[in-house]
Parts: sequence; C-alpha cells; structure tokens
Amino acid sequence: MRGAVPRLSLTLLAAESGARLCAIIHYLVRGQLGWFGLTIACLVPGYAAQLLSILWFRADGHAPGCWLLALHLLQLGLWKRYWDVLRAVAEASGGAGEVLAQLGDVCVLRLLEALLQTLPHLLLQAYVVVAVDPAGFIPGVSAGLSLLSLAWALVSYSHFTCLLKPGHLSPPAAVILCLLLWRTGMLGTRVLALVLFARLYSFWVFAVAGMHWLLMSFWLGAQQTDIVAQPCRWRLFNCLLGAVYIFCYINVRPGPSKTRVAVFYAVSIWNVLCATWM
Repeated sequence: MRGAVPRLSLTLLAAESGARLCAIIHYLVRGQLGWFGLTIACLVPGYAAQLLSILWFRADGHAPGCWLLALHLLQLGLWKRYWDVLRAVAEASGGAGEVLAQLGDVCVLRLLEALLQTLPHLLLQAYVVVAVDPAGFIPGVSAGLSLLSLAWALVSYSHFTCLLKPGHLSPPAAVILCLLLWRTGMLGTRVLALVLFARLYSFWVFAVAGMHWLLMSFWLGAQQTDIVAQPCRWRLFNCLLGAVYIFCYINVRPGPSKTRVAVFYAVSIWNVLCATWM
C-alpha cells in the first residue's frame, strides 16, 4: 500500500484533468461560450495550491527554478510532487520519515486543490447534466471523474493522518474502499441535492447554502479549533472550513470525532428539512 495510494492519486488526477480538458473543448466546439468561460474560471482557484506548493519547495530549501515555476504555472506542480514520492518509494531513497513528509505535503495540497478547483467544476458540470443537457456525455463523464477524484483526495488525506498516529500502520485495502464509497456517496448526494434545488428554486440555493455555512462556521468557532494560532487567521480558517462542511466533514482536531460527526449530520438533516419546507 505504500506506493499504491500516490499512484492511484496521480492516475485519478490525470483522468480528471483530461476529462476537464475534453469538457472545455466540448463547450468551445459547440459554441457554448458561457459554459466554456465558467469551466475555465473553475481552474483559477487551483492556483492557490500551486502557489503554496512553490512556497513549500522554497521552505524545504529547494530554490524553484524556471522549469519548476513553469510546471506550477501549468498546474502540474502536484504531478511532480506525486512523481517525487513514487520515485522515492521505488528507489528507497531517504528514510521513511522523509517519504511520509513528502506524502503529507502532496496530500494536503491535493485536498486543497480538490476543494478549490475540483468541487466547483463538479457542481458546474453536474448542473449542466441535470438542468441543461441531460444527454451530455462529456460533461457527465467529467462530473463523475471529478466526484471520484474529490472523494479520493479526502480518503488519501485520511490515510495520511492515520499514518501519523503512533503505532498505526497503513489501513487495509477494504477499509480504504469503504472510506471511498462513503465519501463518494456523501459528496454525490449533497451535490445532487444542491443542483436539483438550484434547478427548481434558482438563486434560493445560495440562501440555503449560506445558512448552512453560517451554522457550521459558528459551530467550529465554538469548538475553539486551535490548528491556526493567530486569531484573524483562526477566524478565516473556520469560515473556510465552514464552507467545506456544506459538502463533507473533515476532522481537523485530535481525539474521538463521533460526537462532532453526529452534530454535523444533525445540522445537515435539519438544513435539508428547512430547504424542503421553503
């Protein structure tokens, strides 16, 4: 399992990027410039992960040259990081701690990119398939691969956090498969519900999502999440994580999380009921 996770992550990343490129070409050829522009716009937030990757390269003592900057400009920086991890595993270069640090960097960066770039693209393509072009094959494939890639980014992050715990080994393949099915089902139903609500009630979907975001942000603030030290950054982090909690739960605090997961699902169910009554 040591090299299987980064190898599968790189494969899904390549498949998702290829499907996104096909969707862009599809809209351009058919003259659907509005959807073409929105699909291109979904790429822009992904540069936050690329910028953070360059900063981390510099912090690790690797001065980013022109070739490395070009890769990040083309949004291929994470591809290089996955390649470095796979090469380190294959050649057994460096200690286990160094390989784990490289894997941790790329897992966190991939999760950030997935939330900022893959998730908006998934919502856009899902809306196109449901509300605009139900027979659209390419947008449907792109949405499906984005959903799978986003779910796997969450699973690979959970896999990395499990490896960090003292005495914990890599989870079995069956456990990882169950996690992937859970994440895919949770994300898929949430995205489908939001898309169907947007189709029926148009901009009212922003009111429902905004209400959920506020509730989750206040709840995170009440937990005194201390992963970020500075108060200003702490508030910003809680606001950003509250937006993520519209779609899925990510545990950022040590210790048992059963109670927090129960609260998350309770708020989610309450939010769905309120949306149904509107």
